[in-house]
Amino acid sequence: MPAEHRGASHPGPLRWPRHPDVAAAKPASIALYIYLLDADGELADEFDVRARIAARQLATARVLQVGVGECDLGPWFEAAGEGLGLLILDGLIVLETCVGDRTAAELVGPGDLLQPSGPIADQLLARTCAWRALSPARLALLDGEFADRVRPFPQITRALLRRACRRPVELDVLRAITSQPRLEVRLVLLLWHLATRWGRVEPGGVRLSLPLTHRLLGQLVAAERPSVSHALKRLTQAGLVTGAADDLHLHDSLEYELETLAERAPVLATRAVSHSRRPRRQTV
Repeated sequence: MPAEHRGASHPGPLRWPRHPDVAAAKPASIALYIYLLDADGELADEFDVRARIAARQLATARVLQVGVGECDLGPWFEAAGEGLGLLILDGLIVLETCVGDRTAAELVGPGDLLQPSGPIADQLLARTCAWRALSPARLALLDGEFADRVRPFPQITRALLRRACRRPVELDVLRAITSQPRLEVRLVLLLWHLATRWGRVEPGGVRLSLPLTHRLLGQLVAAERPSVSHALKRLTQAGLVTGAADDLHLHDSLEYELETLAERAPVLATRAVSHSRRPRRQTV
């Protein structure tokens, strides 16, 4: 029997392969089990040293590996069954929800617990959802067998449920951000919100290096891509946000940037109007 089949037949930790294959579009199991407490430090911190040793032996989970691009997580949500879902170990994934001709996005990363989208209550409103990996990612499959194994350690289940509750709170924050009338303010609030989790403090501000595009930023702040490009340009001219979309530097502090935007509102508005009135080049 091949080694990979022997590894998939019993729930125990296996050795890491030297060169694991990365799926191009669909997540694939690499016939690998991990000690979850080794991969997730926050879960390990739920225990003292002695209890951690005992819990570590039972909290093993199968690993799925996702390559950059669209990925179908549906089969793995089905595999999770009555379990807790899919736990992101590393990488960055975006959930895109489309209604009509508009798409809203949600960024999820290490530590986030994913569950399948439930049935839509409004039968008159069509909705489509798609998962897309922005960077290579690994996810732990927390299925029913995992839930049974960790039953003696309710700390794990409680910690994971708290993470599941964290996502709706994050979505409420995004909804509040998108309710701001000025696009520059929406972008500044979003970037500082993302920097809280993924930013790196540097002299004079915070650096945010994420695989973002102007299109994705537009989906996050409810704006069209060209509008996002123009707004970022105005923020750069104001000295508030500099760099490319995937490597941004947020200057000073959020309070400073919001105060500056309030003071420069007439100037930025004038630039926005003059740009919209500028004749467009005609293409042949």
